Amino acid sequence: MRNIHLAYLAIFMGVFDFSFAQGKTMRLIDNETLQGVPFVQVANEKKEVFTSNEKGIISFVSGTFFTIRHLEYKTITLSYDELTKLNFKVYLQSNANTMEEVVLSASRFEEKKKDVAQKIQVLRTKDLQQMNQSSTADVLANSGNVFVQKSQLGGGSPIIRGFETNKVLLVIDGIRMNNAIYRGGHLQNVITLDNSIMDRVEVLYGPGSVVYGSDAIGGVMSFTTKNPSFSSSDKILVKGGAYSRYFSAANGYSAHANVSIGSKKVASLTSFTFSKFNDLRQGARRSPFVGNFGARTWYVQHINGIDSMIMNADTNVQVGSGYSQYDILQKFIIKQGDDKKHILNFQLSNSSNIDRYDRLTQLSSGKPKFAEWYYGPQFRLLSAYTFEHKAKTRFYDLARATLGIQNIEESRMDRRFNKAMLNHRIEKLNIITFNSDFFKKIGQHEVRYGADGFFNGVNSTAFQKDIVADTTAKLDTRYPDGGSVMQSFAMFGTHTWEINNKFIVNDGIRINYVGLNAKFNDKTFFPFPFNDIHQNYRAVNGNVGLIVIPWSELRMTINASTGFRAPNVDDLTKVFESVPGKVIVPNPNLRAEFSYAGDLGISYQLTKGITASANTYFTYLTNALTVTKGTFDGQDSVNYDGELSEVMTTINAGKAFVTGFEGALYGQFNENFGITATVNYTYGRIILSEKNVSGKDSLTPLDHIPPVFGKFSLTYNTGKFRSEFFINYSGWKLLKDYNLNGEDNYAFALPEGMPGWYTLNARVGYVFSNKITMQLACENLLDQNYRNFASNISAPGRNFIVTLRGSF
Repeated sequence: MRNIHLAYLAIFMGVFDFSFAQGKTMRLIDNETLQGVPFVQVANEKKEVFTSNEKGIISFVSGTFFTIRHLEYKTITLSYDELTKLNFKVYLQSNANTMEEVVLSASRFEEKKKDVAQKIQVLRTKDLQQMNQSSTADVLANSGNVFVQKSQLGGGSPIIRGFETNKVLLVIDGIRMNNAIYRGGHLQNVITLDNSIMDRVEVLYGPGSVVYGSDAIGGVMSFTTKNPSFSSSDKILVKGGAYSRYFSAANGYSAHANVSIGSKKVASLTSFTFSKFNDLRQGARRSPFVGNFGARTWYVQHINGIDSMIMNADTNVQVGSGYSQYDILQKFIIKQGDDKKHILNFQLSNSSNIDRYDRLTQLSSGKPKFAEWYYGPQFRLLSAYTFEHKAKTRFYDLARATLGIQNIEESRMDRRFNKAMLNHRIEKLNIITFNSDFFKKIGQHEVRYGADGFFNGVNSTAFQKDIVADTTAKLDTRYPDGGSVMQSFAMFGTHTWEINNKFIVNDGIRINYVGLNAKFNDKTFFPFPFNDIHQNYRAVNGNVGLIVIPWSELRMTINASTGFRAPNVDDLTKVFESVPGKVIVPNPNLRAEFSYAGDLGISYQLTKGITASANTYFTYLTNALTVTKGTFDGQDSVNYDGELSEVMTTINAGKAFVTGFEGALYGQFNENFGITATVNYTYGRIILSEKNVSGKDSLTPLDHIPPVFGKFSLTYNTGKFRSEFFINYSGWKLLKDYNLNGEDNYAFALPEGMPGWYTLNARVGYVFSNKITMQLACENLLDQNYRNFASNISAPGRNFIVTLRGSF
């Protein structure tokens, strides 16, 4: 009888315990945004694993201790009693800037930052929201580690470790953006990426050629867009967000909205962003070095059929800098069982005409040189299909294949002051890319391998239009009028060996082929001594890195790698006025340039929350491409667009080097106060063939080398309040360090070079609820007048930014 009573009691207690546990729900919440965190895994001591739903909620059965894990948050372990005291609400803290942080750009697969020898910086969605920047170029400029050049407000050309444009690689959702006409000058393509819909932005510093191929000499900027959310129940899940932003320096605004609709198997994400910028106001507070430099004293208006030079009533307003842009994203994900996934990705970016501000400020004989000079709409269309298969097979644990099609259109229009002929030069590109990537873990070894390729077709046209007579005439094209084709194919493999918890080895190898064909049909304007250009390049490059972790607070890295860049259609075939009075002509004999790079890194945890790091690097270039004086048909000057211009050409300069240092301090003093500080120094020189008087190699400045720059930031967060005070700064770029034949734009600098500068800035935000957030910022508090090195437009003056965000 006693045994029967004990059995009933055991059953009763079991039922009671089960019911009690089932009645409890755990909420996993981001401690900054106060929003629920989906896909958090909670494991009890029995190794039973439970996953939070799209709202960050878990119902679990039983357990004594619970380990809570998520790729983007610090892992914590709590007891049942501790959870009870927290009322089953767990606020998760980001693992940003820790070795547990997960990165994608190093190998195209998720891996922990501690397993990667190269330096990688990650900006997540909430970082982008906190930055509150109007373009992706400005996001990079505010990272503290990437220098950004601007020729107009609708632009932004990132520089990584002294390399720019076609020597750094842009990647969107695993698809390379660099194309056959990425030039050696300055580019604005990064603004066609909408930072409002980014899940993360990663910057990989140093060569990335093993994984990404040509162009990745200085580094890789990898952008990953958000994915739609699936429902964890039979109900359709609908969620989304929106914001409205005003920025005073350009009297402009941005509006954004996105909506995700998902069932258990099919999900869709739709995003739309529109931005309107009026003319940018520069700072009114001028240092003695700056004086009246950059003042917009006049502009051109076409009045009653006549070009007129109008005096500007407010010389701090940079008339001719405004533009507008819209960005659309549509993404579908279809789950096929538990192990297969199909992704359809469509992206569209388009802008208004964008005035080339620097050209509109030039004078010739005391009069404006141009009445009009603008880029046509910057158009980018991407359509991509990705297939993923996650299964433990003999050859892979995860496989991914992506096919992408891009359509790009760029155009340039210019008209001389009081002239009737408006020049039109239009470039259209059709691009096909494919990537196949595989991952396999074998014991302590992680192997990643794959193949990729691309095809670029370039169509270049040009004509003149008489704006008075409404007639057209022929005009020389920027690229060969017979069309150009560039293609590539490569195979690669990388390997990570975690020998033990103190030593990790990275290595990889890539075999590349790149081909190019271009045809000149009409040589009326330039009778080149050739009708076409054919190039074929083969290259093998690799990398090896070692990570040493003597103890948990100290991490040291050493990395050696090679990279390459095959000359593209822009390098080989372009005819264009790069700087006033200088015209670049084709050189069909260019060879691929190669880089040999090494870097050393060290990071040390000073206190429980604060880490200091330092990196030093050296890159040696052979066959380095640079612009120098040349001849055409035996002449050192030609008539181009009605002006006698000095002939320039791109050559393989022989040898060059870039070296530098990067330092950082980052972390949290406590749960309220945080700090970030960065400093970046770069030095680059071309090694000339002739010796100097002492018998040593003669050196001349390499272009694209920024002055010392960086950022200092203090944050204070408490409850629903967020704040940041930060300083952005740049040192002097002296004229003796300019490359006078390259892309440093010395014509738009002061006689001494470009002065150093700093700005004081502040941001605050308040989270009213997990649905509504308000942000207010004031950048350049002191209204300093300054201009970035190589930039041809002055930076914003005092700029108030107000943003209201909502989610559902």
